[in-house]
This record gives sequence, C-alpha cells and structure tokens, in this order.
Amino acid sequence: MTYACLTYEPDARDSFVTVTMNRPEKLNALNGKLLDELMDAVDRAAADPAINAMILTGAGRAFTTGFDLNGDDFEMGVEGWRKDIQANCDRLMAVYDAPIPIVAAVNGFALAGGLELMLCCDLAIADEDARLGEPEVRHVSGPPSLMLPWLVPMRHVRWLMYTGDLIDGREAARIHLVNKAVPAHRLMPEARRLAAKLARMPLPAIRHAKASLNEQQRLAGLAQSWSSNKEQMAALHASAAGRLWMRRLKEMPLKDFLALREAPFRDLD
Repeated sequence: MTYACLTYEPDARDSFVTVTMNRPEKLNALNGKLLDELMDAVDRAAADPAINAMILTGAGRAFTTGFDLNGDDFEMGVEGWRKDIQANCDRLMAVYDAPIPIVAAVNGFALAGGLELMLCCDLAIADEDARLGEPEVRHVSGPPSLMLPWLVPMRHVRWLMYTGDLIDGREAARIHLVNKAVPAHRLMPEARRLAAKLARMPLPAIRHAKASLNEQQRLAGLAQSWSSNKEQMAALHASAAGRLWMRRLKEMPLKDFLALREAPFRDLD
C-alpha cells in the first residue's frame, strides 16, 4: 500500500520498521485518512514475519497533537458521540493489541488523543523538551480511551486531566508517563537502539509476554474502564457546555478557538 499520511521504513539491518506520521503542516493531527493508514501499517507489520518491532513517531515538530479539530461538525448527541468515540477506541486498541512491541518516539507535542495513542504503545522515549498533556478538558472534552490510570500514579492522572497542563519530557519520565527522556538529537538513535534490541529477542518471547501483560490489565478491568469512559465522554460532549464549545470549534478559525480556550489560564500556566 502507498501511504499519503505516513511513511513506512523497514530498517536495513534489524527486523523492525519505523512508521512516521507525516502531516507536519498540521502537526500530525489525526484525521480519518491518517488513522486508516496507521491501522494498515500496524496490521502490515504484525503480519510480516520479517518485522518483530515497530517505532512510531511524527514528522516535524510533533508526535501528534491529537484528533484533527478542523473541518468536521462535532456538535452531536450522545448516540453520535458514542459511535465516534467507539471507533477511535477500536483504533487505539488495535495499537495496544498489536502482537509486536511498538515504541513511541515522542518528538514535540503529544496531546489529547495523540497522548492516548502514545500510551497505547508498549514503550515510549521522549525528547526532553517534548510537550505532553490532555489540554482538551479546557474546551469541555476528554480522551476517547482511558489509558493514563493504567500507567501513571493517580495523583498525576488527576493533575493532567483536571488542569489541562502540559508537561515536558523530563517530567513525563519522572512520573513514568514515558520510559525515558533524552535530548532531541538522541531521540531517534535511542528509539532505534531499543527497537533493534526488541527485534533481536528470541521469538516468540515478547509476543507471549505482551499477551500476558495485556490480559493482566484486562482482568483488572481495562476494558470496563474504557467502556465507562466512553459513556462519560459521550455525555460530556453532548451536554449544553460541550455543544457550545463544539459549535465554536465549527464556526471559529482554530487559532481563535484556541486563544479563547486558553485565555482564562494565561496568568496561571
């Protein structure tokens, strides 16, 4: 398959592939085309006996800023939102369930649904100056899935999800949101080194380890927590306040929308 919104580059030496989200002019915002291509790339790598691991990263200044806020009408009722959120959860779960390990190499912004995408990867390395967070709470929104509580201590989860604050890669590593943070020029060399190590592990050791670990989280209630979050987010987005902000999103240039959203917090951030 030829991709329009990402690149797919098998390593010349080791059995891993680097998948790069490639909408740099949009900070790799996740639209339907990019998500469909990403799902195809994950399936393609998982089905290829010559591929044992994957790196997922973004072109330009961002890993991804999350779901594309331009162009669509997001003013919907509960049923519309339930369907939309479930579709995005299914895509994120496909990354989580991929039988090969996926390493997120976080360059620049990883926000909102983009942060959730990173969290569904097995491991993550961030640029020390990357910016990560769930800022969508500030426009009456929230994540489609609920991975943060499964990876990060609850105090930090509440801070990120209540305030919409962004943290850098160093802080992300400190709170275990990512495995490690490195200077920007070391990000891809470190990611490739880790992917090569994973790719050289005896097969099928990691596949069975991943299946066991994912099942442990499912037994602990991961699927139920995602399902509950879907209902909460559908109700939130369909509320009067949610509809107001979605109407503003439809009617205002994105730059003006974000300025309005951030205005109450200028003296507090």
